[in-house]
Amino acid sequence: MYPSDVPPAGYFERIGERIYRPTVHAGGAWRSDEQHFSPLGGLVVHAIDRFLAERGSTGQELHLSRISYDILGRIAVEDTEIHVETIRPGRTIELVEATVVIAGRPTVRARAWLLAAGDTASVAGGEAEALPHPDGLASWPMSSLWPGGFIESLDARAVDPPQPGRARAWVSTGTPLVAGETASPLASYVGLVDTANGVAVRQPPGKWMFPNVDLTIHLYRQPRGGWVGLDTSVTFGTSGHGLTSTVLHDVHGPIGRAEQILTVRPLETS
Repeated sequence: MYPSDVPPAGYFERIGERIYRPTVHAGGAWRSDEQHFSPLGGLVVHAIDRFLAERGSTGQELHLSRISYDILGRIAVEDTEIHVETIRPGRTIELVEATVVIAGRPTVRARAWLLAAGDTASVAGGEAEALPHPDGLASWPMSSLWPGGFIESLDARAVDPPQPGRARAWVSTGTPLVAGETASPLASYVGLVDTANGVAVRQPPGKWMFPNVDLTIHLYRQPRGGWVGLDTSVTFGTSGHGLTSTVLHDVHGPIGRAEQILTVRPLETS
């Protein structure tokens, strides 16, 4: 699709008002004909940002404080259309919904709560301990464990040697979400969060599958800076289900949590 000497400039290219084309950088880790969900999750926030900007202000400054994605099926490497609508309008609390349509069918639905911003510094507290800063940490080649264009695009750095089901790591990327467009710090940050399910693998991905069917992100502070810190634990249950739980960080400290429910099953071997 792309000349070998002209790499695409983003995870997606805009080809219409609401339509985006995934590039080789969006390639998935489980299958080569699928998109990795992580950049698509960021693209959804980018689409919500554009929707809110075009609509204009409805009152106080609102911050996206929770977004929950349901992955309805295979995320094919095909043109991706995103529709956004307001479900619950309000001056201080608002709910919006985004639907990702690929090959004519809804593939992802996301709902985002937007809450009014305010000064609560005098009562702030209860945060987890901050992760060590990524500067000075050695590069961690995640591509030695996972295939795909998205993983190849990452700068990953482990805080400690990852253990089965447990890891603390930083990830960043120099690849923008959409070629030629400036994404918000939030959209760029969210575009890396789904990496959490790949940093603390409990079983080798060549022997077991454990894809997530959802992703829910709760934020009590908006992210700043280009690094995403993942303090991640993975639990497998006894009946084919698992859970990836992550405390999210930026370079200034913790900012929230992410949860992913997993379907766990052995890979067939010949």
